[in-house]
Parts: sequence; structure tokens; C-alpha cells
Amino acid sequence: MNRTDDGFTGESTRSVHGGVERDKFAQSLIDPIAQTATYTFADLDEFSAFKAGEKSLYEYGRYGNPTQRAAERKIAALENAEAALLFSSGMSAITSVLYAMLRSGQHLVLMEDCYRMTAKFCEVLAKFGIESTLVKPGDMDGLAAAVRPQTRLIFTESPTNPHLHVLDLEQLVAFAKQRRLKVIIDSTLATPVNQRPLDFGVDLVIHSATKYLGGHNDLMAGAVCGKAPLVEAIGEYQRITGSIVDPNTSFLLIRGLKTLALRVLRQNDTASTVARFLAAHPKIGQVFYPGLESHVDHRVAKEQMRGFGGLISFEVNGTFEQTRDFVHRLAVPYIAPSLGGVETLVSHPATVSYYDLSQKERLAIGITDQLVRYAVGIEDAAELVGDLERALEEV
Repeated sequence: MNRTDDGFTGESTRSVHGGVERDKFAQSLIDPIAQTATYTFADLDEFSAFKAGEKSLYEYGRYGNPTQRAAERKIAALENAEAALLFSSGMSAITSVLYAMLRSGQHLVLMEDCYRMTAKFCEVLAKFGIESTLVKPGDMDGLAAAVRPQTRLIFTESPTNPHLHVLDLEQLVAFAKQRRLKVIIDSTLATPVNQRPLDFGVDLVIHSATKYLGGHNDLMAGAVCGKAPLVEAIGEYQRITGSIVDPNTSFLLIRGLKTLALRVLRQNDTASTVARFLAAHPKIGQVFYPGLESHVDHRVAKEQMRGFGGLISFEVNGTFEQTRDFVHRLAVPYIAPSLGGVETLVSHPATVSYYDLSQKERLAIGITDQLVRYAVGIEDAAELVGDLERALEEV
């Protein structure tokens, strides 16, 4: 038995050993980088045997490489998935899945609080005769009203970004199965450490591996996990479109995955400390963090998640200008639009992610002028809290 992931239940042990094949090239401890674009065959008979499925070989870099496959095995093990497939970015994973699973005349439902580029891609799908409907997260009546005879799937995040809504996955899966719909969850914010949607019967899980899975703000990748037949069907589409991840990125991703549990568990604890500090501060209004009892989805999050994640959104009691001033006065975090890495990052959504919308348009989707998104890294919680406290005092 070459694989070592069987029987490991500890999060850190799974992060290090999940999906790993011990017999590597030259007895290397680390999965080597297969830095080649094409692969050779001993003769044409070997190529024919490969095409017939009689030999497991590689043909061309656009169809996959050994380092990529090693990363996919590890992600699949972490998600309790039969198979995983890597893409060049999280959006590449999302667009490829929707292109592969939908055709003209069909319809999908997605949640309002989803990643903005996902919603914008659904506008692109409309050009191909694929319609979509937005529903408020957790609104089961609204979801039921949105489903049509042409509906094929439900796409959502859990938790969502930036308001961190957590969907009741058991309820959502039961609803979908009654109507023979597929459920796709973007689980980027949860990570396999905090939540495994496939265990609840979800059909596909998507990650922007750029975020927590990579964990160091130095790579771009996306991942799709699920049952092997469905993932393999999406893989056939990927072979045509070529949205592949390269060997060097795969190598960095494997390295990041080995510390996933350490980082996420630390971020869970730190974010909880920061969220409780913010919730008690007189200059802070609403705090969006599912670990707080005040969060609308706290009960669901507590029941189905093992941790509440490293992202916090909150509203400053002040004006647009005062909120921006507060962000500028923070010393520890970088101002940046991403999340999930070892460095704490802060963003003002009204300025950064939704700069091209009017205030009225932003308010319609809950993006106030006072909203701040704070992505916790692995710094000391006391220093993050101290930095926040000082910046709030100065505003």
C-alpha cells in the first residue's frame, strides 16, 4: 500500500500526509517539480496502451502533470473527495464548471452575497442562453420561487463574502435532491479544516486555492472536488480549454497545504479574539463573523463548522472619509483585495471591490460606506487588537 492518508483523522496529520504517495522519484521526500511541457513514449504500442487506459502515463502538459496530480490527491484527501482537479485560478475553476455543466436554455440559482466576479460571469452566461437568478442566502422560500423547470444547479458560497452568511447545507441538499438539482459550494472561506460540504451531500466543492490552501500570497490556483465521474467529466472540458495549473504552482500549493491546519486553526482563534474586541468597541457598529452569537447564522455555523474562519467584516461608526482614515491608520495589515495568507490584509469594499458602483447600487447589496473587510493572518492576536484599538482611537 503506497498511499498514507487512510485512517488519519487529525487535521495537521491529514494536511501533511493526506493523499501522499511515499514512493517518489529518486526516493525524494518532497514531490518533485516535473518541469516539462511534453512527455515521451518508448514506442507507439506504449502510446496505444496509454490511450486504451492500460497504462497510467502522461502525454502533454495541458492535460496534466505529475506535480499537479500530487496536489490534487492531497486536496481530495483533505475534502473527503473521490477526486480533485486543479485550475489556473479560482475563477477559472468556477467558469469551467459552469460551462461544463450547463447548456443553452438552462438556468441556475446563485446567492446574492456571492463573489462579485461569479455574479458577473453569470451575466456572460446569459449571452449563451443560460439564465440565472439571485436569491438572498438562507431564503428557502425565495429559493423555491426561483427554481424553474429549466433549473439545473444551485451555486453558492458558505460562508459568503463579505457578510459571512453560512448556509444550512443539510437543508439545502435536501431541497436540491427533491428537485434533482446539483449543489455547488464555493468553500474558499471555510477551507477543509473548518467545513467539508461533501460530507453533507453537496455535489461539488470549489476553492480559490490562491487563498487559504496556498496560504502565502504567492500563487494562483483553483480546485474542484467531488465524485470521480463528475470531476472527470469537467476534466474533459479542461483538456479542451487548457486552464491548467503549472508544475511550479502545484509544488508551492503542496507546500502550503502541509501547514493548512496549523494556519487555519491559528486564524480561527485570532479572528475570534479580534471579532469579540470589535463587537465590544463603541466606535464599531455591526460585526459580521459567524463565531459571534449576534451573527444571523451563528447557530447553523456552530452546528456544521469546526471553526469560524479568519475573515471578519465590520462597520465603523462614522462617515465614508472616517472609515477610509481608519483603514489608513492601521499599521499591521496591508491594504489588499485578497485573503487567506499569513499576512493580515484589510480592504474597504466600497473603494476597492465595488468602486465602479454608485452608493445606491452598493447599498442594495449591503456594501455600506462604513464596511471594512479584515482578513486575519498568523500574527499575534494581541498586536492585531492593539493596532485596531489605536487606529480607532485616532479616528
